[in-house]
Amino acid sequence: MKNSEQFWQKSILKLDSSIQQAISNLNNSGLKIVLVVDDKNEFIGTISDGDIRRGLLANLSINDAIKNIIHYEALVVPPEFAKESALKLMELNQIFQIPIINNQKNIVGLFLRHSIAVEYKRNNIMVIMAGGIGKRLLPHTENCPKPMLEVSGKPILEHIIERAKSEGFKNFILSINYLGEMIEDYFGTGEKLGVNIEYVREKKPLGTAGSLSLLNLKTEDPFIVSNGDVITDIRYGELLDFHNKNNSTATMAVNLYEWQNPYGVVGLDGIDITGFDEKPIHRTHINSGVYALSKDALSFLEKDSHCDMPKLFDRLLAKSEKIIAYPMHEPWLDVGRSADLNKANKK
Repeated sequence: MKNSEQFWQKSILKLDSSIQQAISNLNNSGLKIVLVVDDKNEFIGTISDGDIRRGLLANLSINDAIKNIIHYEALVVPPEFAKESALKLMELNQIFQIPIINNQKNIVGLFLRHSIAVEYKRNNIMVIMAGGIGKRLLPHTENCPKPMLEVSGKPILEHIIERAKSEGFKNFILSINYLGEMIEDYFGTGEKLGVNIEYVREKKPLGTAGSLSLLNLKTEDPFIVSNGDVITDIRYGELLDFHNKNNSTATMAVNLYEWQNPYGVVGLDGIDITGFDEKPIHRTHINSGVYALSKDALSFLEKDSHCDMPKLFDRLLAKSEKIIAYPMHEPWLDVGRSADLNKANKK
């Protein structure tokens, strides 16, 4: 691993930056932390991926200023602090980085927890729903299951598996139905991709959650579920960690969707005009088709019965189970239409 002193400067961001710039900084530096400074280059605080997600949940826009999401009470150490002590401090506080700050409040370095550089293996299972017909993608899906449609020369399903594998996932279950034999013939046991693949075979379409009732899990660990037509840079491991940290029964990854009304909106109270809003921006959170579930959630499914994931969440909510949202800021595309397939291949 490179000495962190050679590239920690990449994580520095000015106080007047936007949340979008913070997201770009996180992605470009790879250090999982943004170090915020003022005009005098004095340290102000830090921003983590979690800080950004909490801001998005609070209906902040990616164009809003970072001042609303900065962690101003960040843990820091002086230059003379020993590396061994810093590592113990990070382990104790369950953090991966500690900025090194001198007496002039300038950043002079960054301690990185050693486990960041260690290849991490996750034994948790990832289930991918790959049984859909893909009617909106006809004629592309007439002789090919939707998850096997190619993007940049390889099936969508392969992109999903490779992304998860890069984060340490190695155990996969593919739920198949429509032209499922094509998926089995292509992926087999997963040996050629260096992973383990098993199959759940639906005798009839069971929706985006129904086939989970057919699972025979030999572990109590929570697991990831993804639709087979979602291409995203989401960090599946961080979704799972977020799920565990919040002791959730079910966690849904959600995307912030914004659209602008092309017209000026007039506020009315009866016939009285109460105000004007010029081309307002509306923000909503949409289901991204990626989830983390605890094994207990499976007890809310009827075996071999149709159920979509929102319905499962409704059942959990009705029984006061804890269900939470994991706000995404990563690139995401649901390949549900021909236009989406063309868009994915262009990107």
